[in-house]
Amino acid sequence: MGEKVTNRWLIAAGGVLMQLALGAVYAWSVFRMPLSEEFGASVSAVNTAFTLTIVFLGISAYFGGRLMERIGPRKVAFAAAGLYGAGVILSSLTSSSIVLLYLTYGVLAGIGLGLGYIVPIATLIKWFPDRRGVITGVAVAGFGAGAVLTAPVAKSLIGSVGPFQTFAILGVAYVIMVLIGAIVLKNPPEGWKPEGWEPPPPRRPSTSRARTTSSPAR
Repeated sequence: MGEKVTNRWLIAAGGVLMQLALGAVYAWSVFRMPLSEEFGASVSAVNTAFTLTIVFLGISAYFGGRLMERIGPRKVAFAAAGLYGAGVILSSLTSSSIVLLYLTYGVLAGIGLGLGYIVPIATLIKWFPDRRGVITGVAVAGFGAGAVLTAPVAKSLIGSVGPFQTFAILGVAYVIMVLIGAIVLKNPPEGWKPEGWEPPPPRRPSTSRARTTSSPAR
């Protein structure tokens, strides 16, 4: 029951695209000063929004993993796209209240981020049992690259249209990227394995341990 290698690499590309969009949240540093000036608040108060994002990322990642077991990666990824994108887009409407920023960018986007983060990693490991370390590294690198690529784009947009309009633009881009990635994500068929690859045999107990176990007590 072979699966074309090109198919799983397409799935890997979708997973990395998702990670790029999700990892963009770590470009938050370029928003701190502009938002501080817009709200007339301290940078520390503005950073509370990002702190909430990370807190809810951690909480919802657990539930994302559980949901994947029940409904599969694609549906969870769709939910992540909606929540994460909506949170960032709605942040563009929070100029009147920093508390609204906490609820949108912090809570709503954070929940979507957590649901989405676990999906590519867990799915790609199933498609690449022969390259688990490599594919995990690629997925994590995609998440990190999201911030690196987004920071200069966000900084340029902030300079042109301000931080709130930048949220709207980036939020739409995130939704599109996560949805495209979600479309190709799926679990491999039951019993599937890469062509020519066999799972490693289960480990046997060491000889010394076996002797110790089998030796009668004196």
